[in-house]
Amino acid sequence: MIEKPNSIPWPPIFYGFAIIAGFVLQAYLPLPWLPGFIGDFLVMAGILMILAAIFIDLRTFWELRKHKTTVLPNKAASHLVTTGPFAVSRNPIYAANTMLVFGIGLTFGSAWYLLTSLLAALATNAFGIKREEKHLEHRFGSAWRHYRKSVKRWI
Repeated sequence: MIEKPNSIPWPPIFYGFAIIAGFVLQAYLPLPWLPGFIGDFLVMAGILMILAAIFIDLRTFWELRKHKTTVLPNKAASHLVTTGPFAVSRNPIYAANTMLVFGIGLTFGSAWYLLTSLLAALATNAFGIKREEKHLEHRFGSAWRHYRKSVKRWI
């Protein structure tokens, strides 16, 4: 039985690295950005995306706390949460973190963040989500399988 999903909390590390890498890449290898109205529109879209991501993260943290289970990706889940943001996505925190990094890229006019957000999502899927899903299946059995069939992994 898988007692906990991971020994290292990979997803927050990946997203933190994505933010740092986007900043460093833009500083040393700046990419051009869209000028004028389109660029201004993307800045506003980025700000809205960041705010939405923060809201989703906070709402998800509250839902996990309400059900008295962990938010940490390297700790065992004590309850299968299927309400709140989890009714829409099996991984609302990771979806929100991807939105956050992408939104930073739009807000600061850096295409590097768009790339690093995608890479962080792919790495999270491979090294975080896959292992978490095995843990949840072993821990919650048919309840997990039913939930998995009814709710998408990301959105």
